[in-house]
Amino acid sequence: MKIGFVGLGSMGSCMARRLIDAGHALTVYNRTPSRAEPFRAWGARVADSVSEAATGADVLISMVADDSALEALVFPPGDALRALPAGAVHASMSTISVALSRRLADAHAERRQHYVAAPVFGRPEAAAAGKLFVVAAGPNDQVHRCEPIFDALGQKTFNIGLDASAANVIKLAGNFLISTVIESLAECLALARKHGIDSHTLLDVLTGTLFSAPIYRTYGTILVDQRFDPPGFALPLGMKDNALVLAAAQAAHVPMPMASLVRDQFLAAMAAGLANADWSAIARITFRNAGL
Repeated sequence: MKIGFVGLGSMGSCMARRLIDAGHALTVYNRTPSRAEPFRAWGARVADSVSEAATGADVLISMVADDSALEALVFPPGDALRALPAGAVHASMSTISVALSRRLADAHAERRQHYVAAPVFGRPEAAAAGKLFVVAAGPNDQVHRCEPIFDALGQKTFNIGLDASAANVIKLAGNFLISTVIESLAECLALARKHGIDSHTLLDVLTGTLFSAPIYRTYGTILVDQRFDPPGFALPLGMKDNALVLAAAQAAHVPMPMASLVRDQFLAAMAAGLANADWSAIARITFRNAGL
């Protein structure tokens, strides 16, 4: 399959490499050209523009940081929308707003193109191992068309229906839950430490009993070891996703007080100079507030 791949950050670079290894013909583009150069040696064609990456593609995959980056690529000045052939599909795998996802679906339909929202759950190490979880929504035939791509990237794909933006709601809901797990784990660890209990002991008990889910093991280990650098998911991106959750909640008149609390933790972490840390570094604010 001829794939245009746009966005070679920590996640995108791992995903693009997986697709090359799976035998797909990739044309890659990144706003910072140096991130794309290594892909020449791996068999990809490196485009000078997003329009070049979209031209002639069967599928255009976008994996970029935020709404503004994606808008600049799909609409002018990048204008991939005009370069992508009629009948081709844009698979948006970034974490973006519900509103932008709906706008993209309409814009591609006007150009006789297809749009599938397919955000993923998983950190860069999962992307490198092909162990992501893909949440896909859009026309059934187009989701099916993208299955070879999703199979190369993930361990399971959830096809949740025709409304593409529903996949984005689910992704935002999932990231909201992760952020609350990080915060609640940080508070539990602070409580234990102030009572003289070893953090590893607490984590062993929690994950060995009622809280054995991967999310508690993964982030519990990060928090216990305070392994916030280098970031697997940068703190400003977590703050961005929190803002998207709150925007979706406001649009639907859904109070989300926990999301508001986590927003304040992100703001405090940014003010404390943690912009280059992993998003789990909001735990440092909790530890600091407990005098640790």
